[in-house]
Amino acid sequence: MSQPGLVLASGSMIRRRILSDAGIPFHVDIPNVDEGALKKACCNDGLTVEQTALELACAKALQVSVRYPETLVLGADQILECHGDWFDKPRDYQQAKNQLLILSGKTHRLVSGVALCMNGRVMWKMADNSFMTMRSLCEKRVENYLDKAGDKALASVGSYQVEALGVHLFEQMEGNWFTILGLPLLPVLDVLRQHGIVDP
Repeated sequence: MSQPGLVLASGSMIRRRILSDAGIPFHVDIPNVDEGALKKACCNDGLTVEQTALELACAKALQVSVRYPETLVLGADQILECHGDWFDKPRDYQQAKNQLLILSGKTHRLVSGVALCMNGRVMWKMADNSFMTMRSLCEKRVENYLDKAGDKALASVGSYQVEALGVHLFEQMEGNWFTILGLPLLPVLDVLRQHGIVDP
């Protein structure tokens, strides 16, 4: 069985869709990285949000790369930061509701880190920022959104999916669309061209 040209070390459906829509052939292998523990360690060590997102992206790609010799492995991670606080994916409905009420009326930052690894070595990495301004939301509006979004709201940091119903929560977005979705695609494509994964 031949090795895939690119392996995506991520369970994210939106990242899969971004690569598929761009016509990039890839195989998925979901890493088993304790993101919470690694994020906590990075925070305790005084790393910035960007550095932490890159550490997580690299950890995912490196773990998977040992299973695919001579193959590029793509890892990615996204962290939401608002007024110095870092947000994780919500555990349940109540935490999702609390997150949205905290973010209501504020501008927060999405930091997307991405890394390409091969043979257990980081070949390339970068981080990009986007800025999201949420509408002022009353408790009832948040509850209505969560009722409609269902479990999908629990799959994303910040409790929203801006590519779906979550777009109604915002009044302004600044940054690259793919970065907002969690995968800075354009610089990734540039590196993949250099490695012959996609056409020049």
